[in-house]
Amino acid sequence: MRRRTRLVSTAVAIAVVGGLAACGDSGSSAPTLTWYINPDDGGQAQIAQECTEAAGGAYSIETSVLPRDASSQREQLARRLAAKDSSIDLMSLDPPFIPELAEPGFLAPVPDDVKERVTQDVVAGALAGATWKDELVTVPFWANTQLLWYRKSVAAAAGLDMTQPVTWDQIIDAVRTQDVYLAVQGAKAESLTVWINALVASAGGEIVVNPTADAEHIELGLESDAGREAARIIGTIGKEGLGGPGLPTEDENAGLSVFQGDKGSFMVNWPFVWSATKAGVEDGTLTQALLDDIGWALYPRVDAGAPPGTPYGGINLGVGAFSKHTDLAYEAAECIVTPEHQAYYFSTNGNPASNTAAYSDAAVLEAYPMAPVIRDSLELAVPRPQTPYYNDVSIGLQETWHPPSSVDPDSTPQRSTDFITAVLRGERLL
Repeated sequence: MRRRTRLVSTAVAIAVVGGLAACGDSGSSAPTLTWYINPDDGGQAQIAQECTEAAGGAYSIETSVLPRDASSQREQLARRLAAKDSSIDLMSLDPPFIPELAEPGFLAPVPDDVKERVTQDVVAGALAGATWKDELVTVPFWANTQLLWYRKSVAAAAGLDMTQPVTWDQIIDAVRTQDVYLAVQGAKAESLTVWINALVASAGGEIVVNPTADAEHIELGLESDAGREAARIIGTIGKEGLGGPGLPTEDENAGLSVFQGDKGSFMVNWPFVWSATKAGVEDGTLTQALLDDIGWALYPRVDAGAPPGTPYGGINLGVGAFSKHTDLAYEAAECIVTPEHQAYYFSTNGNPASNTAAYSDAAVLEAYPMAPVIRDSLELAVPRPQTPYYNDVSIGLQETWHPPSSVDPDSTPQRSTDFITAVLRGERLL
């Protein structure tokens, strides 16, 4: 019997999950809402405490920390929601996995009045990531994006005017002439999917053409001019060694180390690199001269005449469909995502806001002087393929576009399409 991909495939066999006694009521008259959060520097727990105090006894919020990596978070929540676990009131959700939870009805519908309030002044990328089938299914919380970071000295030596948009080809040429390394994420991991998606989107294409289709009918857009351009750029960087010898295992943290090193030049990466570099200067492991040499700009273009489709990440808030207190959960979600809380979370935990009002906060601008560029990038941001089968698509891309030195515009898009399509139809295993 053929194996077929199914929504929340790890969860369908679970009818009962032991030990999932609801935490929703602690014996007091006011219910306790459980908020499942991704690991951070304590910001979500602090916001939960402040919203508990602001509720005036209507409810309290307790946080429960999910595993560190996104795929394990997805698996745990999917299993528990498939078992109709009523203890899940609020969830911090990685955007690529939202369709997988929305499609089978695991997320409580967002009330119309809540939709109106939580979508005001929200960046376009975050709105797109919170939506499934043209409906807002989660509440935008914080939104992330990658910038182009550069060493001012290298850009000047290469003759690049960084006040103007730059292309991948310009950066590649600069790296060649200056004998330096370009920091990109070439590891067989989610970071590679992020890179592929951004390149395809920047070239005017999309990885999944019909994301709401079922597994048997999904069409991929890799066999296109956009897909071939993405493959050309990745293959060139890999084959010519422009990313350095560690490119096949380079994730975001490794890329930062390359950028901070003697041969650092340009890097695409998330805003955490700024606070991490500042911390290195403060503890004496990095120099002030390095920090002073760092500049930032919008993500590189593929086509000089078209803006980039910048990477989008972050966290949205979902309310569990089986919660006993969905009305209070949405009330709590609105408290969590106020511009004031988003500004606090940005300035202290380094997670950019989805609400544009937070970008004028003095503490945000002091901690992240590139905040205006982050906001502009989030208006251009393109989510990764929004499909209930995202996990299969992402892993399929990683299998067929790795290592970067093997990527070829004449063969990789076709090979990737054939492999992912076969997996979705149950004809091959990941």
